[in-house]
Amino acid sequence: VTFFPAMLTVPAGGSATFFCNISMENDSGSEYSLNWYKETNHSQAQKIAEISRNNPATKTEKYLLTNHTPAFKIEILNLHQNDSGSYYCGLIAFFEPNKVMESNRSHLVVTAAPEKTNSTDEPEMEEDNPLDHIKAVLLGILLLTGVAVLLIFGYLTITYRRGDVQKPPSENAPVREEKPPVVSVSTVDYGVLEFQCDQGTQVPPETWPVDQTEYATIIFPEEKPITPK
Repeated sequence: VTFFPAMLTVPAGGSATFFCNISMENDSGSEYSLNWYKETNHSQAQKIAEISRNNPATKTEKYLLTNHTPAFKIEILNLHQNDSGSYYCGLIAFFEPNKVMESNRSHLVVTAAPEKTNSTDEPEMEEDNPLDHIKAVLLGILLLTGVAVLLIFGYLTITYRRGDVQKPPSENAPVREEKPPVVSVSTVDYGVLEFQCDQGTQVPPETWPVDQTEYATIIFPEEKPITPK
């Protein structure tokens, strides 16, 4: 009966695997059982697991045993530092009463767990980082788009209002119909003027001969047309 590997060093939290290989000269279907033992500080051996020839596998919370005749495998799960010690297997042959064949000893050393307590959280953070980055980029793009739309809307509003203010009064005010300029036309008017030679003496009207009546022509000056400024 051989037991290997001879030495294992595993950090806490991991698992250790040992193999027990048996060789029987006359294997005619005889029954046997394989026990697994642990020794700590050269103390008395303690049985930790057992598997029979016809059992393909056995599992507990701490150990997983698999039958690969003539080799048997044992896995020590979820290691703690107090799992350190010497391990070996023992073959019990039922066809030969009270015959126990023990293997050599193998040593297991369980080291302390890594000091980085956040080592299990870092991969999750790394997996989440790309999603957070994409969300941040999308949010930034939406914010920039909103700001750009607001700026364009404000610029168009201000430009439209300035255009209304800067228009000449003639464009904003209603169109007034221009009246044509007034052109004055000179006219000739005829009238009869009576002249008296002496204002002091009263002469009866009937004493004036008809042929002494004088006529005068008055010409009014022509008015210049008014040109609108």
